[in-house]
Amino acid sequence: MGDTHEYRVGIEWQGNRGRGTIGYRDYGRQLVIRAPGKIELPGSADKTFHGDADRWNPEELLVAALAQCHMLSYLHMAVRAGVVVTAYTDDALGVMRQEGLGGAFEEVLLRPLVTVAEASMVDRARSAHAEAFTHCFIANSVNFPVRHEPTIRVG
Repeated sequence: MGDTHEYRVGIEWQGNRGRGTIGYRDYGRQLVIRAPGKIELPGSADKTFHGDADRWNPEELLVAALAQCHMLSYLHMAVRAGVVVTAYTDDALGVMRQEGLGGAFEEVLLRPLVTVAEASMVDRARSAHAEAFTHCFIANSVNFPVRHEPTIRVG
């Protein structure tokens, strides 16, 4: 049986403009996300939903969680495959479809750009992405496709 891990996060709404939620356009969507020992993360709704564009929204955080989880799983798989990664970036894209008041993500596309130390590592570096995907806790927790289109270069 596997281990159980808990992740405690607190949020606090900061959007009361003096009259609470008296009307849909009368309150702000600002919030702060907190976890013990970490810096506060300013959050809001997406600008489309009357949020602040300069704050992180839940949709961005979900895409970021998938990209970060894949990267961390990938780096571990690279070590196991004998691949020396010297740089890694991702330009991830999440696609969400809104249906009335609700909606759902249709997919997330991860586009990692990975730099490896030697040309002999390129094939193993590419293969490590599929294995990393199977080990990513977040990707295994969502009900929509998470695809990846990696680019491998030698640095």
